[in-house]
Amino acid sequence: MTIIKRGLTALAAGALGTALAVPAFAEPVKFDFWFGLSGDLARVVDTLCKNFNASQSDYQVVCTSQGNYDATLQNTIAAFRAGKQPTVVQVYDVGTATMMLSGAYKPADKLMEENGYKIDYSDYFPGIARYYATSKGEMLSFPFNSSTALMYWNKDAFAKIGKTEAPKTWEDVGADLKALKDAGYDCPMAINISANESWQLMEQFSAIHNQPIATKNNGYDGLDARLEMNKTKFVQYVTDLKKWYDDGLIKIKSKDLGQDMVQAFATGTCQVIMTSVGDHGTVGKTKKEGMSWDVAELPVYAGTERKNSLVGGASLWVLSGKSDAEYKGAAAFLNFIHDPKTALFWSTNTGYIPVTKSGFEYMKANGFYDKAPYKGREVAIESLTASEPTEITRGIRLGNFTQIRAEFGTQMQAIFANKESVQDGVDALVKNGDAILDRFQQTYPNKTLP
Repeated sequence: MTIIKRGLTALAAGALGTALAVPAFAEPVKFDFWFGLSGDLARVVDTLCKNFNASQSDYQVVCTSQGNYDATLQNTIAAFRAGKQPTVVQVYDVGTATMMLSGAYKPADKLMEENGYKIDYSDYFPGIARYYATSKGEMLSFPFNSSTALMYWNKDAFAKIGKTEAPKTWEDVGADLKALKDAGYDCPMAINISANESWQLMEQFSAIHNQPIATKNNGYDGLDARLEMNKTKFVQYVTDLKKWYDDGLIKIKSKDLGQDMVQAFATGTCQVIMTSVGDHGTVGKTKKEGMSWDVAELPVYAGTERKNSLVGGASLWVLSGKSDAEYKGAAAFLNFIHDPKTALFWSTNTGYIPVTKSGFEYMKANGFYDKAPYKGREVAIESLTASEPTEITRGIRLGNFTQIRAEFGTQMQAIFANKESVQDGVDALVKNGDAILDRFQQTYPNKTLP
């Protein structure tokens, strides 16, 4: 053997010995997270996931958008049946009852406790926490992207009618809309009446007026709950909206008609809208140059003791049937999301509000709400915490509520098209909605909500 060959052989042997002496690094445990956001919001979630993966080396979350909330829930159900479910899934608020009854999850509070994380659940805003908790206050899922509805108003337009504040009562709204019309504004206020607007028009209105959507404390006390908004102030509210529409004080705005409500407001076409605080960032980015605007809590009828508004958005559920290692990763991920610094990142980039008091205080301490484009978003927290949640304002726990929302859209369109009177339309909503609830109850015989 030549000197060169002997040298190469010795070098190879030494390299092999070194390789055997150094322990191999363990691959991070991978787990899946499915979510229902798209577009810019999906990109923010992707960044959030990358931030988590970069913060430690033990776990790697694989985040996949399913396109929208409905698809996420349906795809998760199909995947669970095939034994291919993700570890963590984002489920929108109205899917909460379905998830609770499915039994296909690992309770969030137990997951965190088993993996050594001490979470102060009283740190969550009560109006948010109680939506995703059992009747005993046990947290089944982690609040994630949370919002509530606000009134957006054009300060320049209101200045022309001598007003410096948004209307606080619906009586004031009617007078202000007429004044705006008389001042030459073609669209004083924009609304939409599709299924999605059930959240703003029916659910939020009912909550802040402490009016029930359904019996059994909005379904919390039993699957035999049935709708009853045809007997509440909601009928008066729809009556007023319809009258203002007939008088030209309200316009219907939707993508199908060429311009949605947010676009109509941001361009100065319409002077008042009601939409999610999540749209605050969009208005700020797209508003007409020089336009002065602000947000306020939704109005109430005169003499009403305002209650807390409802939380919208979604929470994170951890599904059953996964390994202990994946559960450790999921717990680490949820703990990362719970951190106040993550709340600041999340709210800065999306418009959603912090879900914990500590997150809110951290953001205030960092000057988040002191100036544009974020100033005003604190109003959403004020709305959600306007009162301690009542048996009614803690949320809505009704099965197949997406279908009830669709029925809301159908009946509202019939009312505004003069095909039905207000009372007949709301009565039809209740009748058809009760049939939906009947079918849901039959799907889960002899079961009760936790």
